[in-house]
Amino acid sequence: MVAIDPENTAVEEREQTRKRRRLTWDVAPLSPENQEAEAEENDKKIQKVEPPSRLRYLSPPLRDDDRDGHYVFSLGENLTPRYKILSKMGEGTFGRVLECWDRQTREYAAIKVVRSIKKYREAAMIEVNVLQRLSENDTGNSHCVQMRNWFDYRNHICIVFEKLGPSLYDLLKRNKYCPFPLDLVREFGRQLLESVTYMHGLCLIHTDLKPENILLVSSESIRLPSYKRSSVDMNCRCLPKSSAIKLIDFGSTVFDDKLHSSIVCTRHYRAPEIILGLGWTYPCDLWSVGCILVELCSGEALFQTHENLEHLAMMERVLGPLPQHMIQKANQGADKYFKRSRLNWPEGAVSRESIRAVNKLDRLKDLVSRHVESSRSPLIDLLQGLLKFDPSERLTAEEALNHPFFRNPA
Repeated sequence: MVAIDPENTAVEEREQTRKRRRLTWDVAPLSPENQEAEAEENDKKIQKVEPPSRLRYLSPPLRDDDRDGHYVFSLGENLTPRYKILSKMGEGTFGRVLECWDRQTREYAAIKVVRSIKKYREAAMIEVNVLQRLSENDTGNSHCVQMRNWFDYRNHICIVFEKLGPSLYDLLKRNKYCPFPLDLVREFGRQLLESVTYMHGLCLIHTDLKPENILLVSSESIRLPSYKRSSVDMNCRCLPKSSAIKLIDFGSTVFDDKLHSSIVCTRHYRAPEIILGLGWTYPCDLWSVGCILVELCSGEALFQTHENLEHLAMMERVLGPLPQHMIQKANQGADKYFKRSRLNWPEGAVSRESIRAVNKLDRLKDLVSRHVESSRSPLIDLLQGLLKFDPSERLTAEEALNHPFFRNPA
């Protein structure tokens, strides 16, 4: 499979950690909007366009891309006669996402316009294949974004999606990284695990689960006043009216029977077996889910780091020592992080600041207890099952869905 630059592995400055690289797929405003009225008004502005001849459609006027292979566009222009470009919604390594008006369905759409570079075009076609597989088997409960169409336009693969709301990361950021209420964390977690269960049932591994890739279905929100109850901070000011979410970005998704690249997952959500070069499969998605749930209930990423040794040290600080059998099987690229069968920490730290960043972390139980009302919350037990070092001992998505945190919320 062709990977889409999973990560720039260079060590970044500590002050940039909070500003970690985010590939936001949709930044729709959170304020309520009357979609139907806006659609009618938009359609009034669109002149009736007669279908062009086939020759003209297949031979559009040539236009140069930018030096990185991104499609150069102007607001109001057409992306084929069917779609009118309204705004840029986001940009990432793969290309750009444009908000468009679909003249045929009279609906808004989000179109992923992939860079005109061979490896990204190939990866986009793999994503199209995955999306078609997901759609063919979907009974309406997969919580995966729906692909409406795809086409090749001026050497750019364009994938048309339903238009959704903001990502969970966007909402966290808007709320200044204050945690979500526990009931909302439960709803988000349940739907995310249903998506993962659905994908794994189709022999698909997402490999890039993170809050940026989980979008609210609706942009509508409500505002709440700030207050505190006992030791639990309840000062989320802006919450979604609906907890419905959808999983997006299948550009790194792989079939389990295909060759796996050595490095996958965005750094903060990367499982230990990937760092240690032990190989990976379905459990790497569950590790990511565990990291996401901690972030949703605490407001901050669990492992805010950009360097492997520090990342492993943070894991040990939060979860206890790495199993000896995993240390002994670490590949040649990862065995440098160990000395005499233990993590070479703090001796191998790159700076005192790195050591301080690790030392300020708490054990998982203590960290979560600061944000939930009881230290015996079933959420803690669920997280301990999702964040097992040994992937063979980690909860499966189906097992996690049957956990008391979801089955017995009272």
